[in-house]
Amino acid sequence: MESGYIYDILGGYKFKISPLSFYQVNPVQTEILYNTAMKYLDNDTENNIALDLYCGIGTIGIFASKHFKKVYGIEIVEQAIEDAKYNAKINNINNIEFFAGDVEEIFPKIIEKNNIKPSTVFVDPPRKGLNKNTIKVLQELKPHEIIYISCNPATLARDIALLEENYNIEEVQPVDMFPYTGHVECVAALQLKEDS
Repeated sequence: MESGYIYDILGGYKFKISPLSFYQVNPVQTEILYNTAMKYLDNDTENNIALDLYCGIGTIGIFASKHFKKVYGIEIVEQAIEDAKYNAKINNINNIEFFAGDVEEIFPKIIEKNNIKPSTVFVDPPRKGLNKNTIKVLQELKPHEIIYISCNPATLARDIALLEENYNIEEVQPVDMFPYTGHVECVAALQLKEDS
């Protein structure tokens, strides 16, 4: 193993984590968090495409890869994308592709350039939540489901309110990632309304 990196096993997958990359600090609860996200997937996803926005080192996309034909991940931290590509390789995941760049800027470009029609979009944004441009693209793209993982219930509520014109909020499940603190992660499952 290379020095200067941390390696962890999560849900049977191995992950290389560089100093500049984001990684959840509670691996036991992280596995519960990601499994919670996966339980909200529509049962018929294996021929579909997923997007993983704010993908970090690729953890959510790699967890989701067995459920989809193809997964695309986007992350602003270039070192994290290098880790994500390496993590896909060491886990023998061949149906995932990663892009480095600011989600708000390159998300619409990647959709258009690759003619991507995702059925599922995973979002795991920083505490500030989703940018208005990202919400606008999601509203235009209208994926069948959005799985929103949030570390800030306030911005989660704000963003869901902006999406609920086209989406039903099926469930919001808190996951206690930080015991004995006031902080909690939440997984929200949003389903496209039939008339949207």
